[in-house]
Amino acid sequence: MADIDFPTELQELRDTLRRITEVIDLEALEKEVSELEQQAADPNLWDNQENAQRVNSQLSHKQAQLQRVRKLANRIDDVEVMVEMGQEEGDPDTVAEAADEVASIRKALESLEIVTLMSGEYDEHDAVVTIRAGAGGVDAADFSEMLLRMYTRWAENRNWDVKVLDTSYAEEAGLKSATFEIKAPYAFGTLSVEAGTHRLVRISPFDNQGRRQTSFAAVEVIPLLEGTESIDIDENDLKIDVYRSSGPGGQSVNTTDSAVRITHLPTGVVVSMQNEKSQIQNRAAAMRVLESRLLLLKKEEEAAEKKELAGDIKASWGDQIRSYVLHPYQMVKDLRTGHETGNADKVLDGELEGFIEAGIRWRGQGGEDAQ
Repeated sequence: MADIDFPTELQELRDTLRRITEVIDLEALEKEVSELEQQAADPNLWDNQENAQRVNSQLSHKQAQLQRVRKLANRIDDVEVMVEMGQEEGDPDTVAEAADEVASIRKALESLEIVTLMSGEYDEHDAVVTIRAGAGGVDAADFSEMLLRMYTRWAENRNWDVKVLDTSYAEEAGLKSATFEIKAPYAFGTLSVEAGTHRLVRISPFDNQGRRQTSFAAVEVIPLLEGTESIDIDENDLKIDVYRSSGPGGQSVNTTDSAVRITHLPTGVVVSMQNEKSQIQNRAAAMRVLESRLLLLKKEEEAAEKKELAGDIKASWGDQIRSYVLHPYQMVKDLRTGHETGNADKVLDGELEGFIEAGIRWRGQGGEDAQ
């Protein structure tokens, strides 16, 4: 610890923070916070609750981001003073504490740097995630439920708002599919690297012979678009079905026809919602997700046409991105970034930060053509 080159380390920390603030544009961020504070102080703000919630959410996020940058700058100044004091007084404990603080600041800067890599068109938006069971029968359905728990735990640990919109239960166990919404700044940019096929290898709890089973689940992530970005949908192009909400049983099973399934006939896109209390709420939620999916589909088609003209078509959907091995050993490995861990239980309990950060860096370096 005492042999650490503090002047070089501190200069590297300052250089890294400077690069981050240049990308974030600190002056523009301060101006944006000021404007949002004025909007939040408007006594008429809550006349439109949806807009009020959006303003307060953005203000909270921008203030936190600004405070985070300022706090890191102060920490670098403070650790520099700590180093000087420790070295002048010949205090090895203070020098060791300073070395630990340098390592902590470096880690915090790396985490902040992740935000600067999320510059996609929709990265700042909320996210809608759909998990679908793939090959593997009841194990795949059970794996889908495990992934739903993993993502909700991960989001809740970050104090992000998670809302399950739709669940379709499998007959024996688990889920055929589940759709949930995560409301947080950069939710889509953060979670979009999770889209793809996930693979589970384990001794099946549903096989009475105790054989090893491989199963798959697909994860789809789309941005939840705001009203200003929605596209016009002809009501004549929609087939709307209402039905009774399903559930795993017990008192929570809905006894009214409140669930809604909307089919967009020209594209075949289907959206189902059943977890709201009323048919009207389920229909509104389904339309929001349908609009987001159709707009994203339009963008993807435009991008595909450009790639076709360039003679380079690359389909990424359905590609296996990560393996979760529970037997004969424990390992979770991302096949794109190479990031891995031997503690699969922690990952399935929501410890995803390492995988997500590695995915964002991989994408920022040109992975999947930076999507």
